[in-house]
Order: sequence, then C-alpha cells, then structure tokens
Amino acid sequence: MRTRNTRRTRLLAAAVSLLTLTTACAAAEPHRTASAEDPLRPYTHQELRWKPCDTEKPGALRCTTVRVPLDYAEPGGRTIGIAVSRLRAGSPKERHGVLLLNPGGPGAPGLGPPVDPLMKFPAEVKRRYDLVGFDPRGTGRSAPVRCGLTADEQGDHPYRAATFAKDVARARTVAGKCRAAAGDELAQLTTRNSARDMDVIRAALGERRISYLGVSYGTYLGAVYMQLFPGRTDRFVLDSATDPARVYRGMFQDMAKAAEQAFARWAGWTARRDREFGLGSTPAAVRASFRALVARANRKPVAFEGQTLTGDDIRAGSRVFVHVRQAAEWIAGLRKAAGSDAPSAGAPGESGESGESDDAYVSAAWSYMCADTHTWPRDPAVYRREAARGRARYPLYGDFAAAITPCAFWQPGGEPRTTVDNTAGALITQNEWDPQTPLFAGRAMHRALHGSRMLTVSGGEGHGVLYAPDGGSCADGAATAYLVTGRLPAKDLACRNPAVS
Repeated sequence: MRTRNTRRTRLLAAAVSLLTLTTACAAAEPHRTASAEDPLRPYTHQELRWKPCDTEKPGALRCTTVRVPLDYAEPGGRTIGIAVSRLRAGSPKERHGVLLLNPGGPGAPGLGPPVDPLMKFPAEVKRRYDLVGFDPRGTGRSAPVRCGLTADEQGDHPYRAATFAKDVARARTVAGKCRAAAGDELAQLTTRNSARDMDVIRAALGERRISYLGVSYGTYLGAVYMQLFPGRTDRFVLDSATDPARVYRGMFQDMAKAAEQAFARWAGWTARRDREFGLGSTPAAVRASFRALVARANRKPVAFEGQTLTGDDIRAGSRVFVHVRQAAEWIAGLRKAAGSDAPSAGAPGESGESGESDDAYVSAAWSYMCADTHTWPRDPAVYRREAARGRARYPLYGDFAAAITPCAFWQPGGEPRTTVDNTAGALITQNEWDPQTPLFAGRAMHRALHGSRMLTVSGGEGHGVLYAPDGGSCADGAATAYLVTGRLPAKDLACRNPAVS
C-alpha cells in the first residue's frame, strides 16, 4: 500500500510539472519545448472538439469535454471528463482573453453562467472576453456524484436532545450512501483538484493566464487557484467572499452569527413600521412577536403559501432577515396564518412527493465539504455539545449550524485545507448584509489576499453583488472597469445602494 508521504511526493511532482508549463496546445503550437516526460502533457496538450451545448441554450454557446486525471498524484491513472462551455468574445480585435466563471456551491454545475439571464454581463466585458463556464468535477456533466439521498437526508435539521441519536444515524447513512455510490472517487472531489482542473482548462484553451469571476464558494475556489498558481492569474473578481480559514464548519457558524446581526437590524426596522406590519412598536416587541410565532408553530404547524411550517422551519429560513421588507412581510403573513382557523395542509415540510428527490447538488456539496478539510470532529458527542451551545448563543440558527454532518463519518481527502496567503491581485465585492458570506468573512478573505482591494456595498442586501438583471448594484461599474482595464482601485472602496423603503 502506498504511504501518505509517497502520495504527497507524487502529487508535488505533478503540481510542479503543471506550474512549470508555459504554453498550452500542441495542435496550435507544435514547436513547444515542454518535456516529453511531463506527466500532464497529454492533458495540457489535448485537442478540444466544440459543439452546441444543447437545445435549451443559445447556439452561440459551445461545449467541449476536457480530460483531467482523477488523482493528480497518479496522472497516468483513471481520467474523468470536465464539461466546459464557451461564449466567444464579441470583438476579436478587443479580445483580452478568457474569463472563467463559477456560480458557487460547492456542488453547483457551471456550464450556464456565460448565457445565464440572471447574470447580465456588460457589453464591454462580453466584447473583450471569451466567457467560459465549467461543471466542476462531481457536478453536472463532469463525473457527477449521486448518492441517492431522500429529501429528509438532504434537509437541515435542528438539534434536539431527544432526536440526536436519529440525527447521528442519518448522518452516518448519508456518508455510507455516498461511499457506496462513488467509492475512491470521493477523496478526489476537492477544491484543490478543481483548481488544478481549472489550470488544465487554461492550458487546453491555449491561454498563458486566466481571468476569473467566482461567486460565494467560487471565491474560495478562485483563492485556492491563486494560491496554487499565482503566476497564472490575470484579473480575478471574487463576489461575496467566504473566510478561507473557516471552510466549512466555521463558515456555518459564521452564518449563525450573521443571522443574529441581521435579525437585530430587522427588528429595529420593523418596529419603526408598526402601523404597516403590526409586529410591535419597539425592537423588543418585534422580537417577542417572532419568538411567540416560532413557539406557536412548533405546537401547531402553520399552513402558508403552499407550505406547512414548524417553528424550526421558520428559524431555518432566518437568512431572509437580511432583506428587511421581505422578512417583515413574511413574518406578518405567517403570524396572520397562525392566528386563523385554516386547516393544516399536511405534515411539516411535506412536498407531496415521497422517496428520493434530485440529490445531485447535495451529494456533490457534502463530497467537497467533507474531503476538503480535516477539521470535522469524528466524535458525535462534540456535535451534541456544540449544537447546544450554538442554540444558546445564536437562537435563530446556531443549532442548525453546529449540527452533526455526514463529514463525521467521511473518509477525508488526502490533502489538508489550503492556506490562502498570497499577493496576487483581486477585487472583492461584498454586500453589507449577506446571510451566507457575511461582511466579516469577506474582510477575512481580503486580509488573506494581500494584493486585493475590497468594494463594500453599504446597505447592500443579499448574497451576490454583481451584474443582476436590474443592474441595481453600485459595485458593477468598478468591477467592469477592473475587468476592462486590469487596474485595481488605488484603495478599498465603499458605495451605497438606494435605501430600502
């Protein structure tokens, strides 16, 4: 059996080969001087065959498959295909290069972003870049992982002492299903390997460097690429950044902290509008109204807008509190429904379907989150203690955030979490009120990337800043200017979106 040190030596050798590669495509550049012994040469020199992606996407979007090693420590072993899409730059004369895109996750496929109507790229960007999407390994059309998880196995669950044994059994079952479905492949579903796949894509496209726009988890993937291949980065935009030192267990706990901060802001905003929402004229009264609603819904689930919600379901939706008006309307509607005599629409969380549901996203997400780091405790008792403490400290979401996960029973990947600490340039854009990657997490990413600049949207609400269809973010102009000119702002910036009425 190969020792871990031997595996690391082989992985380092393969990484050095990839790092020292200076050009990309043998068909385009037959005079290349790369060593014939380069173990990654078959991947970095492969010929790509482009064809229409499918009938649902515009014909201008073309797709191909890039072959990569399953295990970069064994480049001569099993290979997998990474699905890649490309929308050519609108102006060949103005073309700067390729802009790789990642919409987040981990677990989200990424072929669609070049033509996604929910991401409206400015004409200046589309003229200058080939927009390139890809399904990261384990997702979409790139050797997808499907564990066969039921809806219950995919859902969030609060901590309760009486149900903890059931929670442990559920987590163990999920880990077992994924291990049975994917076997040794699970250990290779890591962000480091996805970053290596990105560099093979870069080389196969014939590019010396790449530009990149990543959202949410995509910011971590981009930061890992910057760490592994700092000389290959061009213009990197990280939208809604996570703290790279806290993936993923700490990231969940950060969400619980952010939910409490947003809830406090929401309670004050709603109290000033008591005539409109009737939830209380002081922040304390609004908070009391919410707690009473949660307690009542736990006694008798509330039928509202086609769903039947327990109090725990309402707490699980705490991300909505960053959107103050939307949250006030939701809670006021729930409170009214709870006070009516309308019959329950079914069991809590019931969707009208039974058995397995589409589990592709959740299967891939746990695969990355469990294999990426070695920080998940193996002892269920640790989760029990931390979930109880989490609920006491962050009543909205703290117990969800610290609940036991399949990672407690997962075989971890062969590499530790990547330490992000480099000087490569990047622009980080961040909303002030983000429920998933809070402002303090984005600032942590900024500190780790010493060559970065940060643009904070004061008063900005929600997850994801740039290029919404309504063009509503004040950050769009600065991001576009950076992508077009390559010049980062001289200092960190802040701008303000219109106030919520």
